[in-house]
Amino acid sequence: MIIGIPKEIKNNENRVGMTPAGVAELVKHGHTVYVQHTAGEGSSFSDQHYIDAGACILPTIEDVYAAADMIVKVKEPIEPEYPLVKPGQVVFTYFHFACDRELTEAMMKSRGVCIAYETVQLDDGSLPLLIPMSEVAGRMATINGAYYLQKTKGGKGKLICGVPGVRPAKVLVLGGGIVGQAAARVAAGMGADVVIADISLPLLRKLSVEMPPNVNTIYSSKHNIKRELRDVDIVVGSVLIPGDKAPHLITRDMLKLMEPGTVLVDVAIDQGGCFETSRPTTHSEPVYEVDGIVHYAVANIPGAVPNTSTIALTNATLRYAIALADKGWEKACEDDPALAKGLNIVDGKITFKPVADVFGL
Repeated sequence: MIIGIPKEIKNNENRVGMTPAGVAELVKHGHTVYVQHTAGEGSSFSDQHYIDAGACILPTIEDVYAAADMIVKVKEPIEPEYPLVKPGQVVFTYFHFACDRELTEAMMKSRGVCIAYETVQLDDGSLPLLIPMSEVAGRMATINGAYYLQKTKGGKGKLICGVPGVRPAKVLVLGGGIVGQAAARVAAGMGADVVIADISLPLLRKLSVEMPPNVNTIYSSKHNIKRELRDVDIVVGSVLIPGDKAPHLITRDMLKLMEPGTVLVDVAIDQGGCFETSRPTTHSEPVYEVDGIVHYAVANIPGAVPNTSTIALTNATLRYAIALADKGWEKACEDDPALAKGLNIVDGKITFKPVADVFGL
């Protein structure tokens, strides 16, 4: 198979679809890999690194799409890429279709085969290709929340860890999954007073045993969330319904419960966001204010640490990419039910029910 790795063109997206080490494995399996010129530079991988791994370098993104049977990316194609996707071409990347009708319709029109990292799902319900970026995003959510809590950045002017004689900041984490756990552990390690809210009692029991002593758990209800908002400093939104839109756990009217300068970090923004007032932002303009509340809603948080993120992502995606290349997408999905759940669009038809339901298709 011919595999193409284009350069990401989304705002400040410095990750790349595969490391040179991953390319070397595909080449070892007998496949041809084309990498766009400078595609890996943002992640500290030079063209020479890819050449040494056995890849061929192509000058433009158009060349890569035109040559490849399968495109391996990080982020969803954006508008300039829509016409580059060919009928029958496999595109293996994060899509998050449920919050983007334009993208969904464009990929249906392309008649490509869209396999979404975020809906590949194992029998135990885990999402193996979302986990590594969730681990990065959760850690970064706390770090960025602490940064924007500074008065000079629009926040309350609190130090997340406090100092002797001064209480630390309070961090509320909505959702106790991979993102939420990562955010809570970093916040706890920084010395914050942390509360995790979730609707799964078995998970809350598990977290109450495993988390550091400065992490407490509560059942996620509107009443309980409202009560916590009155003295919270940072809220991390990390709710996930695989492939579906995230629910709004904090509505516009609830902003008035918080003190001005409170920071909301919406890690669920890729799936529409779990705060009603969230809208996607970029690394170049990451925050905005609504009613005095700071909103951080960057849709590609791990893109800020692309070297770590690209290595972690390739570690997870490589075995699936090799299966797709070795067997073709149909046989690979027949053999692996987890990968089959990643199929979202095939030949103009939506094949993942939550996406179809969101758009009434």
